[in-house]
Amino acid sequence: MERLKLVLQYFQSNSESISNGICIILALVSVKLYTSFDFNCPCLPQYNKLYSLGVMIVPPIIFFFLGVLVNRHTGVMMDEWMRPVGNRSKNPAVVKYLFSAMLQRALLAPMVWILVTLLDGKIFICAFSVTVDPGLFSGVPNNTGLDVIKIMAKVPCKEDVIFRNSSFRKAVSRYVRCYSQAVGWSILLFLIVVGALGRLIKPCFDDHAAFLQTRYWSNYLDVEQKLFDETCVLHARDFARKCVVQFFEDMTEDSILHLPHPPFITKGSESWEDEEDRLHGITKQEQMDQLLNKWYYSKPELDVTRMAHRPRPCVTWEDPGGKTLYSDV
Repeated sequence: MERLKLVLQYFQSNSESISNGICIILALVSVKLYTSFDFNCPCLPQYNKLYSLGVMIVPPIIFFFLGVLVNRHTGVMMDEWMRPVGNRSKNPAVVKYLFSAMLQRALLAPMVWILVTLLDGKIFICAFSVTVDPGLFSGVPNNTGLDVIKIMAKVPCKEDVIFRNSSFRKAVSRYVRCYSQAVGWSILLFLIVVGALGRLIKPCFDDHAAFLQTRYWSNYLDVEQKLFDETCVLHARDFARKCVVQFFEDMTEDSILHLPHPPFITKGSESWEDEEDRLHGITKQEQMDQLLNKWYYSKPELDVTRMAHRPRPCVTWEDPGGKTLYSDV
């Protein structure tokens, strides 16, 4: 139970972890979907390969676009790529990093689907049983009145009557399944080797300081967008509350309006003045539209020097004679 809590806390810690969790879930869904999928080969020479390749290719494409859709890096990358320059310059390295992160996560579920289909072998048998030379095996059904191509196309259909009391179909199926599993294990080995070599060789050729900067600013863009959305929600709530209260005040004369205390204001710590501060002087729709327009077309530069050097009050404690005891900043 404690381990499960730690895993959940990890996936809730930041948007990157959430994206990893979603991609893992998609990969598990792809495996579950394949195991529950009832694959029935047409057993016809002109349709076997088309149907098999469709089952092997179409679901990975769907899972890929689902991975792109649910990945938060997609939205952050597109916003950064398409936004006007304004007061903040663009960093192509950040866009490239976000695209790479999005692509790696989106490809996880499709690759799992393809590997599972290859290791299972049923789709490979349906697609390529026609290409197998029947002379390599004994017991070819030659009293069916069918040509060799049609007989080989029926190999995936184990319930077909032409293979009753015959070991030919099982031999061909094992032969093609071996090829399928060999291809699947080869692809898996290739991906693991490429990933390991990438981890080992990349630090030798890349500037690690530049990579840290790129990763930092990519995380910054993600956090900034989330904070902006959260601030917009709070601002919209306060603005809506003021509009509603103002509407009812205009409808009543010299009456007391009793409204429930809003849950987002703590007792004793915030007041109506605090709500006015959160509105930042915005009292009309046109002002808010101009502010959002300014945010999109000219985002503020990444410089908080003015805020860092904001004047701070200094309280000096003195005794009755005017002598300074100590100062509290």
